[in-house]
Amino acid sequence: MSRPESLQVKRWQIAPSIPYELKQETAHRHWALVQALYNRGVTGKREIDAFLDRRYLKHTDPFLLPDMQPAVDRIKQAVDNHETVVVYGDFDADGVTSSVLLVEALRGLGIPRRQAFAYIPDRVDEGYGLNKEALRELRAKGADLIITVDCGIRSLPEVEEAQHLGLDMIVTDHHSLGPKLPNTLATINPKRPDSAYPEQYLAGVGIAFKLAQALKATFGEKATFRETDLLDLVALGTVADLAPLLGENRQLVTEGLKTLNERRRPGVRALANVAGLEKSALTSESISFGLAPRINAAGRLSHAYDAAKLLAVNNSIMAKEFAEELNQLNRERQQLTKDLCLKAEEMIDPEQPLLLAIDPSFKSGVVGLVASRLADQFYRPAIVIEWGDGESRGSCRSIPEFHITEALDKVAGLLERHGGHAQAAGFTIRNENLEQFEEEMVAIAHAELDLDELSPAVPIDAELPIGDVDWALFEVLQKLEPTGYANPAPTFASRDVQLYGHRAVGHDGSHLQLWVGDGRVKHNCIAFRQGAWAGRLPDRIDIAYTISVNEWNGRRDLQLVVQDIQANE
Repeated sequence: MSRPESLQVKRWQIAPSIPYELKQETAHRHWALVQALYNRGVTGKREIDAFLDRRYLKHTDPFLLPDMQPAVDRIKQAVDNHETVVVYGDFDADGVTSSVLLVEALRGLGIPRRQAFAYIPDRVDEGYGLNKEALRELRAKGADLIITVDCGIRSLPEVEEAQHLGLDMIVTDHHSLGPKLPNTLATINPKRPDSAYPEQYLAGVGIAFKLAQALKATFGEKATFRETDLLDLVALGTVADLAPLLGENRQLVTEGLKTLNERRRPGVRALANVAGLEKSALTSESISFGLAPRINAAGRLSHAYDAAKLLAVNNSIMAKEFAEELNQLNRERQQLTKDLCLKAEEMIDPEQPLLLAIDPSFKSGVVGLVASRLADQFYRPAIVIEWGDGESRGSCRSIPEFHITEALDKVAGLLERHGGHAQAAGFTIRNENLEQFEEEMVAIAHAELDLDELSPAVPIDAELPIGDVDWALFEVLQKLEPTGYANPAPTFASRDVQLYGHRAVGHDGSHLQLWVGDGRVKHNCIAFRQGAWAGRLPDRIDIAYTISVNEWNGRRDLQLVVQDIQANE
């Protein structure tokens, strides 16, 4: 069986079996459940029991975060002195949910609507993070205190400008630290080396929620907001931003999903309806594939205020109107992404260690999506840049072998601003620096990557006979929910599987439907973006897959989502 040229060769990384001692200690648990947790770093009996029994970290006191007390003190001063407080956010789902959450908390402290509001920059005209012109405008409109959410940790010149303007600054952010912290009244980031907080990987909305918790604890009954009313926003932003769903993030998302499923917000109800989720229980998967893309579509093609208005509105009629607008923007985003991906593929050299495409037609709202598709398709770090007038903006997506933000740090002298995580980042650059930037980034990638060894891995939690896949196993694995980044749905491998039939599906035949089994059982499977296998598969194969449920016309059937197909050796 030869693999189609259009499909990458993938390495199956089968996890080692759990130690014998742990197997004995957890004999009352299903072995696949214990194995999956062990693979995710939950390796002791006590930790496994705590995870499955939903007992979480005890030390979640928000005041363990650095600078939380001075931040609360300054906000209390703003309340007492009737000052204007602006929440400065970001245009993605994490930034939007953070902005709505903190504004609701501030208004719950008694600050009038006109003196507590959000400012979200325009992706095209302003770009990511703080910018000096916006700070000048906010000061001119009477702002006294700026609180950033999901941004600001690397905005040192902008914070200095704020000081010159007479603005006080509180930065709350979860992104990687730069060489220096901004000179603020308070800089709240759990990644700070002096942080005593036990969870480093909160999303931006998680940190905004911890600030709201600290305010609630300080103001007591004078704070009229309820923490539980904010948790739906925490779940939305945390899952959308791919924060690891372990530790406190898992706790926050679990509790947030309860609030989300109560659909207290008219905007959530309306968004679930246009996403086709009106009758479904909302899960982390619902957020990832149904809600988050529509929230993000606003900041990508219009303005993130459109998404913020939806989440904040308390009128069902207006919520329906806002949700339909986001749904239409999402359709446009899907088509634009497809078109620009085809264009970018024509511009790159897939033999290079780093893929770079630059063009004026690339839209800043979708360059990250295009970069992500390139990185997935060719398994290389990818940078897609929208060529602008004087300045250009780029978005980066990477692979586990290459820390993209550390690479950008090495060429920081060529950049106006930059920031991000290990596998996703963004930057602004003067056009005269683009050629040198490309040369240096390619050189860094050459030095750090071995192209001969570079191929995507499929992490396999365990091997098991295909006949062992049944509803009982599926129900056991539900104890891992909510699943997502760092706690994915378990992937299994089954060898020597009988193939009963297969066909290409989808409007362009890009997907593959299969029927597999062992003579006793037969399972329906779907293999996304693997339609090239159609007509080329033998009677017996090896498959790597996750276990899901297919719901259609009121019927629920087990379905295997195939990650990879290999020849049976």
